Amino acid sequence: MTSPRRVVVALGGNAMTGPDGSATPGAQRAAIAVAAGHVADVVATGAEVVVTHGNGPQVGNLLVKNELAAHEVPPVPLDWNVAQTQGTIGFTVVDELDAALAARGLTQRTAALVTRTLVDADDPGFGEPTKPVGRFLPRERAQQFVDLGQTWEDRGEKGWRRVVASPEPRSVLDSPAVRALAGAGFVVVCAGGGGIPVVDDGQDGAALRGVEAVIDKDLTAALMAAELDADTLVIATDVDAVMVDFGTPDARPLGRVTAAELQAQAEAGQFARGSMGPKVDAALRFATSGPGRRAVITSLEHIADAVAGDSVGTVVTA
Repeated sequence: MTSPRRVVVALGGNAMTGPDGSATPGAQRAAIAVAAGHVADVVATGAEVVVTHGNGPQVGNLLVKNELAAHEVPPVPLDWNVAQTQGTIGFTVVDELDAALAARGLTQRTAALVTRTLVDADDPGFGEPTKPVGRFLPRERAQQFVDLGQTWEDRGEKGWRRVVASPEPRSVLDSPAVRALAGAGFVVVCAGGGGIPVVDDGQDGAALRGVEAVIDKDLTAALMAAELDADTLVIATDVDAVMVDFGTPDARPLGRVTAAELQAQAEAGQFARGSMGPKVDAALRFATSGPGRRAVITSLEHIADAVAGDSVGTVVTA
């Protein structure tokens, strides 16, 4: 196959932290440097590249800081946390990516864009928060934040944990800016953590405001890739391919599949909602969003191969 014209690469949380899950600044920078090398290899294929990323550990750390400092400074809302982590991760990624591109003799430069994602104010997710964030706390500590209007759930022996809304992404509001930067030759880092969730209290963006929510990053990546008219969406994770019959003697990886075949596997309950389910959903959405589009789910180490051909990962086409 020929190199795609435009590629969206969605980096998983494993690309943002150390091998043991450490989220110290040093561990994050080291992990991001490795990821940047693989992204630079994608750029070397000749494609325009847009990068998005997770931010779960980083938002979790900020929430802990909110908790510990609540008696000194007012806690900031979740949309602010997403914005702050977009900035911190974004500048770290572009620093490491600039270095990786230069090491390969590539002339492209990078840009990080703080990015908003529109959701519906009446999305059912706001009425039933389900996305766990932050750390576990004893009931007495959790009650302090329940009194501030937050929703916490008893998670058994580990303690209580905050849950927030996870609404459907409707539009990546800053896609036109991403398109302009990519068209000008920049490798764009954007929509981190699924984007900053905002609702519109007016019409056509006239009254935007942030809301307390977390948007699934892979669903946002699929939506943004479609809005950018990308040819390929690569979802990087910690396994080489999607597995069916996982955990059984019949476990096997999926290679090239049609959207209909993968959808049938999903409807049969093959993919857990808390792990591979959202990635499969995102791949299906993008692959069926327009003609000639393909989505690949594979490990970070294979993302350049995933762009160059169909020999690695789970490749989904319409």
